[in-house]
Amino acid sequence: MEQLPLILGTGGAVLLVAVIAVRVSIRVGLPSLLLYLGMGVLLGEAGFGIQYDNPGLTQSLGLAALVMILSEGGLTTRWTAVKPSLGIGIALSTVAVAVSVAVTGAALHWLLGLDWRMALLWGAVLASTDAAAVFSVLRSAGVGKRLVGALEIESGINDAPAYIAVVVLAEGTTIDWSLPLLVVYELAAGLMIGLAFGWGGAFALRRAALPATGLYPLATVAVCVVAYSSGQLAHASGLLATYVAALVLGNSKLPHRSDTLSFAEGLGWLAQIGLFVLLGLFASPSRIFESLVQGLVAGAVVLLLARPLSVVLSALPFKIPWREQVFLSWAGLRGAVPIVLALIPLSSGLPGAQELVDAVFVLVIVLTLLQGATLTPLAKVLGLARHDEAHEIDVDSAPLDEMGAELLQVRINSGSKMHGVYLAELRLPVGATISLLVRDGTGFTPNKNTRLQERDQLLVVTTSDARDAAERRLRAVDRAGRLARWKGESGQ
Repeated sequence: MEQLPLILGTGGAVLLVAVIAVRVSIRVGLPSLLLYLGMGVLLGEAGFGIQYDNPGLTQSLGLAALVMILSEGGLTTRWTAVKPSLGIGIALSTVAVAVSVAVTGAALHWLLGLDWRMALLWGAVLASTDAAAVFSVLRSAGVGKRLVGALEIESGINDAPAYIAVVVLAEGTTIDWSLPLLVVYELAAGLMIGLAFGWGGAFALRRAALPATGLYPLATVAVCVVAYSSGQLAHASGLLATYVAALVLGNSKLPHRSDTLSFAEGLGWLAQIGLFVLLGLFASPSRIFESLVQGLVAGAVVLLLARPLSVVLSALPFKIPWREQVFLSWAGLRGAVPIVLALIPLSSGLPGAQELVDAVFVLVIVLTLLQGATLTPLAKVLGLARHDEAHEIDVDSAPLDEMGAELLQVRINSGSKMHGVYLAELRLPVGATISLLVRDGTGFTPNKNTRLQERDQLLVVTTSDARDAAERRLRAVDRAGRLARWKGESGQ
């Protein structure tokens, strides 16, 4: 008890520094996970001397944090935004994982001399992208919604097949004709469990008369956690059940939906911060440097061979333009998920697992620095950057969920065809209107004769039913001007 004030004070200070680090990371265009990992290393044996070396506990806490991160990701994902990218997203999270495991395993078997099971285990660990890493960079990249939707679906779903592959290879399960059936069962059962808890939870929450507003966010997150537990107990994919349940709940008409999304977002950030600091604390800088060559070799294989090939094969049925395929290949950021997956064989005492964990740390740091720093410039070079997309903002001062209304914020960037368009020419759908225009730091209420200019910022108020049509119209005018058709940019 005497150390409790010190522990709480240290935890609070770390959390405050981590919150400030978010703003720094967004400015420099790098995922904040690097700063969190650095904070953990600083607190560990190489810095303040805190000794921590418990792979089993780290794995358990890491999986718990992943459940929270997936819950937040599903709850804050809009189905209408990712629906056009559903096919390519699912292909990236299943076919691409299988291709990546095979290609990475074969290459590392040849380059590093690993036996086949360990080489494929490396491939399985490195097959999963990380939602937290991907989207902290995509905020500044500003790419179109089809690419964002595909990457969002991929990062939310591909943890499940990668986790199954790691467990199978780490436990030494016999690989025969029944293995694909097992994988299909676990994914299908996880999907059904997630749908059941999502629909059932939404139904119950709409009819519950809870005594306090703050209980609704707690109950919503609890449904996602129970979905994970039920999936695992049914020998299905608990991670997939979590994400699907959260996705259904987040797109249902829940009581106090805005409060729930804000709570989930805060909980997701807390899970990310705690997870990355813990992983940094667990890391040993001396061992990491010894694994530098292996990590760089594995990173080169994943970045230059396995990821591009898996994207090309996954995109074949969908006729994805080559520019978008290049971006999807480069945007496959690795973060906490591969590190947590690498702890599974380490906890099982598998020979060579420590080298895998250390190499993954190296790979995550190097690839995050390389990809994170170049993703935004790459989007601009490929002509995919769209900083003037409409996006939802959080407002706590008005019960918009009770009014059935939503707010969108739009920035008109240089080169936008909105420049010079009169407000009346936007022809927004019934139920949507521009309530505020900010120009050169001054805000005013526009009228139908107001002419839009570059660098204007618009606040759009829309009913929930008209939201999607309003977004489509704004994107259409942005790309084609006042004469744009309603569907614009293929309606995406």
